Amino acid sequence: MCSLFGWLDYQGIIPLKVLRKLTQSLAVAAEERGTDASGISYVRANEVVIYKRPKPAHKLHFAPPEGTAAVMGHTRLATQGNEKHNQNNHPFLGTAGDISWSLAHNGIIYNDKELRKEKQLPITSIETDSYVAVQLIESQHKLNFDSLRYMSEQVQGSFTFSLLDKNNNLYLVKGSNPLCLLHFESLGLYVYASTESIMKNALKRVGLHKFASERIEADEGDIIKIDSYGNITRSQFTPAPTYSHFSRCKWWYGDYEDYFTTYEETLVEMAHLFGADENDVIMLLDYGYSADEVADLLMDTGTFQEAVRDVKFMTGESLYEEYCGVF
Repeated sequence: MCSLFGWLDYQGIIPLKVLRKLTQSLAVAAEERGTDASGISYVRANEVVIYKRPKPAHKLHFAPPEGTAAVMGHTRLATQGNEKHNQNNHPFLGTAGDISWSLAHNGIIYNDKELRKEKQLPITSIETDSYVAVQLIESQHKLNFDSLRYMSEQVQGSFTFSLLDKNNNLYLVKGSNPLCLLHFESLGLYVYASTESIMKNALKRVGLHKFASERIEADEGDIIKIDSYGNITRSQFTPAPTYSHFSRCKWWYGDYEDYFTTYEETLVEMAHLFGADENDVIMLLDYGYSADEVADLLMDTGTFQEAVRDVKFMTGESLYEEYCGVF
């Protein structure tokens, strides 16, 4: 559970002070989905610049320089790859042909090791599963819809990706993880964040919530390009099959290997970090909560426990526990 955030200012009429405040506000609001590391990327003198540290966003000062047209950011809840080794944190730098770019990822890729062997990708010291996306794009020697489609159809797991190239073109690749994208046409500004709550929180801090905006829809399988002039073009990829409720039920009968190999596995493994019982996380997932919904619940202990009580009541488990307690 991480967060993507950023903006693209295609008219250049917004004061630098406001853009810096917007960057910081988005980063701090995005802490609700991760505080292990934070980072941003932007373009300066036709070169991609990445600034990231193994610290929560509120302990960093994000101040893109004068003339910055776009910022791509990430806050991290570490799963694979120690955040203390800054190379494991997002964004990551990539090069395809004569184009350099940066990439950030929200989600979990669980076939990264298999892909590195199968595709004979270069050995790297970066341990993060997300980095295989960079390597897959680089293997195509170009950054465009075709290479993004290739990457998106190779990786398995949960994801939404953001990319920013040296020409200030922003790409958003929407998988099963959330994305909120707004267009402030009167300001010549696009703003995006992983969730609507992060977006609302950040815009309110800056005062941009007072301006009219249009939500740009993004469905699973969409690849969206916003160029430096504010023009949107789209393409699609075919999402990999996801585990069904049937496969989830098989776990209860011992077929563990067919289950919990994605985002859900990490939620179960990390439940104790949020003071939650892993069996309660499994119960919510089995009841029909999505992985993202459970992740959001874990951020608020009271809300999580309320959901657990509701499910137990609906399934009769709480009554069973009360009955057993009598004896």
